[in-house]
Amino acid sequence: MNQPTDAEDITVVPIRGIRAMIADKMSNSLKEAAQLTHHAECNLSALLARKTNLSGNGVKVSVEDLLIEAVVKTLQKKPGLNGTTRPKEIHLSKSIHLSVAMVLPGNLLVAPAIFDAQKLSLEELRAARQDLSSKAKNNKLTVTEMTGGTFTISNLGLTRVHHFTPILNTPQIGILGIGCAREKAIRGVDGKIVFREFVGLSLTFDHRALDGAPAADFLTDLCDAIESDDYC
Repeated sequence: MNQPTDAEDITVVPIRGIRAMIADKMSNSLKEAAQLTHHAECNLSALLARKTNLSGNGVKVSVEDLLIEAVVKTLQKKPGLNGTTRPKEIHLSKSIHLSVAMVLPGNLLVAPAIFDAQKLSLEELRAARQDLSSKAKNNKLTVTEMTGGTFTISNLGLTRVHHFTPILNTPQIGILGIGCAREKAIRGVDGKIVFREFVGLSLTFDHRALDGAPAADFLTDLCDAIESDDYC
């Protein structure tokens, strides 16, 4: 006879503490903003070649560091996504305070900001990201670091997720989701089929502050920067 699962087989996990704060933040974000997500993918060949060249010159950086640099440079050219919303107002910032989502033990998520990222070199961006990661793991992040961002990056590059729909870090206008890289067959310059790595990018934005076309332009420009041999 078919019977329901016994109550003893159910594990009850209370939602409290930091997890409750995260849950409230995510729920409120979806209630407060008109969220829309654009998806794209771009060829990583030029970026990976640059990473290899830098490594050969003794400069150690990750793919995430190079993508962060490209995002910062694109936000400088397309500032409509760099800011926050307020009741009946849009606050665009000339300074790029880049929030970087980080997963902590216990599946807790934080997104502290690299302040004035537009003033930092690639190596300085890497050092700032690593410093925030260390502070997050040791519970030493400040309230300003946790709340002062103007745009967010959420990286799932080490998973099998290629595209996803990141939830806005409100009141910010935009968040970029970075998915995993995967090989695709494309036609090379000589007409032959070659395999190249492509990364999935997902841009969620607040449609109250930005229309779909300029958001798409931002994502297109970001892909162009990543695929360029000289974006740096």
